[in-house]
Amino acid sequence: MVKLEDLRQEAAGILKSGKVKYIIGYTRGTNGFRPIPAFIKDPDDVENLIWNPACVHNLTKFIVDEKKRLKKEKNPDKRPIGIIVKGCDSRAINVLLQEKYINREDVYLLGVSCEKTGVLDEKKLNKKLKGRRALQVDFKDNGSWLVTTDSGQEKIQAEELLADRCIECKANFPVVYDIVFGDKSLRKTDRPFQSVENMENLSQKERWEFWKEQLDKCIRCYACRSACPMCYCDECVVDTISFAVEPDTPAEEKAQKIKWIEKSPNLSENIIYHLTRAMHLAGRCIDCGECERVCPLDIPIRFLNKKMEKEAKTLFDYEVGFDPGKPSLVSSFKDEDPEDFIR
Repeated sequence: MVKLEDLRQEAAGILKSGKVKYIIGYTRGTNGFRPIPAFIKDPDDVENLIWNPACVHNLTKFIVDEKKRLKKEKNPDKRPIGIIVKGCDSRAINVLLQEKYINREDVYLLGVSCEKTGVLDEKKLNKKLKGRRALQVDFKDNGSWLVTTDSGQEKIQAEELLADRCIECKANFPVVYDIVFGDKSLRKTDRPFQSVENMENLSQKERWEFWKEQLDKCIRCYACRSACPMCYCDECVVDTISFAVEPDTPAEEKAQKIKWIEKSPNLSENIIYHLTRAMHLAGRCIDCGECERVCPLDIPIRFLNKKMEKEAKTLFDYEVGFDPGKPSLVSSFKDEDPEDFIR
């Protein structure tokens, strides 16, 4: 089990020593059981740090934000950031290292184990509680969670409330860290692509109708992109903000800045956006599920990314985020790679 006092003690120590400029972790929110991201600079504030199954956010996104902010500062503080990482979060760190977006010395990783379970799905929790209000969720021994509600406490098996991504997860503890807290043993999964298999069992027509219905709902708020640590481009290819065609815009400039899709959220444009994004995440998505969690329309975006993950594993025996020294999927080639697409 993760000992919270040990985590807080380590956080206080690295802040006092100046090893990090601040720490990104989790703290209690003001809305029931939901934790919120915390940015801690004062060692006395580490008492506010928490770790429980409701800590769902992938905090590595803030590393991307920090790097963009440093570019704008005249005299930036280049000390590393301390950040609490789960298993999936640590794989995101490895992808950022792999792509040379950050250096290893830029971050001090406080790894936390998911205690052989994972994090909760709020929708599953609400369904289970049947109207009762959750106030807190804590890890317990033997794969169970203790849920405190407005009417008492209830011990629930974690598998009943686990986020779907955690059911298929291959890294329930960090794969890269400076210090780690909790159980280091991997939880084995027999069907890492179970959700994709269920979708693949549908006919082509059924899949097409499913995605037409789902993507037609999309309002292109770009919450999925905003929450994704892998979406770090200064300007998105499908949402250009610097391209404006005016009467005197030369043809050469128009050719260099192609407007791939319109901003209007209609089905055809939405399909292009989501498929383009899925392709850009091929061999990069670590299945943290943040894109799907933040979607206001409950579009199952994770299916698209999980399908790409399965193809990478099936065709190229490639798994994302376990080895930062390994070449990225789309920038490497092996003689033994399948070439069925070549005609």
